[in-house]
Amino acid sequence: MTRGITFYEDRNFGGRSYDCSSDCSDLSSYLSHCYSCRVHSGCFMLYDRPNYMGNQYFVKRGEYPDCMSMGMSDWFRSCRMIPMVNSLTVMRIYERENFGGQMMKMMDGSLPLMTDDCDSFMDRYRWSNCMSCHAMDGHWLMYEQPHYRGRMRYFWPGEYRSFDGMKFMSMRRIMDSWY
Repeated sequence: MTRGITFYEDRNFGGRSYDCSSDCSDLSSYLSHCYSCRVHSGCFMLYDRPNYMGNQYFVKRGEYPDCMSMGMSDWFRSCRMIPMVNSLTVMRIYERENFGGQMMKMMDGSLPLMTDDCDSFMDRYRWSNCMSCHAMDGHWLMYEQPHYRGRMRYFWPGEYRSFDGMKFMSMRRIMDSWY
């Protein structure tokens, strides 16, 4: 398998397994439940509900022997493979829904005061949170709390006018070196 993840029915890589190298909307089609996984290569977003719904959990190459230790209240139900990113990543973030309020452009370049990661919107921009964004290129993770903590959400190129009640306080891009 060149890129992929192996899911296991039991904790600590026990029970039946299922190898996956692409998106899977319902892991219960292959396993009765899924409590651990090994990421052989690539990056994936795991969900605690089928059809890429519910809470999201980012995983990269490594071993994850117990989904409960990742903060999940249940087992993995679906997964989405995160494609390799381009060298350029650009996102506009807005302090209000529907692209309202102040806007900042996040870019992985050499522009002064612009950066690809932001560990605290409050510290850097004096914003209490971010409530909409336009990911123009690249793949991003946003977190509910400063310093990349709390629940997260995965963003790929597209417009996101609202976050379904979630508010974000930090963000980082998914980098090539994570693969």
